[in-house]
Amino acid sequence: MRPRLFLGGSWAEPEGGFYDVVDPATEGSVGAAPEASPEQARAACAAAREAFGPWSRTAPEERAAILGRAARLIRDRLVPYAELARAETGATTATARGMQVGVAAARFQRYARVEPAEWAVPPQINEAGPMGRAGVMGALAVRQPVGVVACISSYNNPWANAAGKIAPALAMGNTVVVKPAPQDPLSVYRMAEVLEAAGVPPGVVNVVSGASVEVGEAVVASEDVDMVSFTGSTAVGRRIAEVCGRGMKRQLMELGGKGAAVVFDDADLGSAVAGIGTTFSFYSGQICTAPTRVLAQRGVYDRLVEQLAAYARRLKVGDPREPDTVVGPVISAAHRERVEAYVETGRKEGAVVVTGGERPPLERGFYVGPTLLADCANDMTVAREEIFGPVVAVIPFDEEDEGIALANDSDYGLIDYVWSGDVARAFRVARRLRAGGVGVNTVGRNMEAPFGGFKRSGVGRDVGSYALHAYSEVQSIVWPG
Repeated sequence: MRPRLFLGGSWAEPEGGFYDVVDPATEGSVGAAPEASPEQARAACAAAREAFGPWSRTAPEERAAILGRAARLIRDRLVPYAELARAETGATTATARGMQVGVAAARFQRYARVEPAEWAVPPQINEAGPMGRAGVMGALAVRQPVGVVACISSYNNPWANAAGKIAPALAMGNTVVVKPAPQDPLSVYRMAEVLEAAGVPPGVVNVVSGASVEVGEAVVASEDVDMVSFTGSTAVGRRIAEVCGRGMKRQLMELGGKGAAVVFDDADLGSAVAGIGTTFSFYSGQICTAPTRVLAQRGVYDRLVEQLAAYARRLKVGDPREPDTVVGPVISAAHRERVEAYVETGRKEGAVVVTGGERPPLERGFYVGPTLLADCANDMTVAREEIFGPVVAVIPFDEEDEGIALANDSDYGLIDYVWSGDVARAFRVARRLRAGGVGVNTVGRNMEAPFGGFKRSGVGRDVGSYALHAYSEVQSIVWPG
């Protein structure tokens, strides 16, 4: 059965027909996705606008109950949903279950927890107010929903990324129009089915997909949209920001990354190699938080390169359905060629390909072997630009200040990492890094900590309570005490 667009609480036939969603592991068809017309995209925004008033006035407890039911439904259907996610994205089965569908359920459950939407401001004594009388002024700060939020999600994790936008936006009383990535929109339609079954009123959630850029452009430009929450490339984010600027729309942008991993001589190399090695295995490097740019102090440089190469060579590349597969395919043939072109550019600019750099001998699928580039310099293309694949570039440095300077010499600033046996030094270095987040001796994340980037890595912060701030406006109410 072909999915249809979800508009105003109804499932509508797409005016643009359908297009194939391709399994990056087999190159076969996963299914047909609906192609919305720009008019249908604008209709979705209008439906969200109409639904906003009643939904924003719904009790927070009622909104939370719907999100909780959605979380339970996703968990109940984890296996078939994960199989679809695996087929659409090329993620391994374990990743699809745990980090895609599992995280989506956790995010809906997280925002099923009602948090205070108002807080008292300390009273202020005014010597003379507008009426010429002194007095005490009380104040209350209140979170109000922004309005209609356009949620534009990324292809690397359609479940967790979309849920991370939809759930806090709904919890705050906003309505949403979701535009999933064209490569893997089918999972987002399953999410819409779950939300409908959980009791979301008509028009509160709308989903429109399309392979053409006109669909997303129509959503972003709609006068009914008050905010755009986007995850994707910096180049696309800039274009969206230009449109938002003209309409004074709120923005939440999670854009590209080129994470620096600063490894000092006294680091636990086993921990550093395992952490950096996630670039090869986690989503096949298609993740903006990956530590793709390794800055290794001279005393540990040779050993780190040797151990990273050995680690990469042990990883099984292949069918993501197999339980022992660690590295699946990248999302498309075009993206595979893009990653391979970066590796070739690295060679031409003087980098040494220690391991990888060749297409794995598999008959089908868009596979890129884990690739380690050594003897890199920070001005090389492979060190400057986001590759978004299983490629790590290693750059040597001598002193602490040099390592910090190299880490900060980047257009990006999403998440950096520091490995050192001296925890005091690691935290000192972390405070000097121009990045929205820093992992100290870990690549793990605390999902209540603010997430977002400096520089060209984005605008705003989300996850945890920070997402509730991101999807709300703060209103002050003042009165004489």
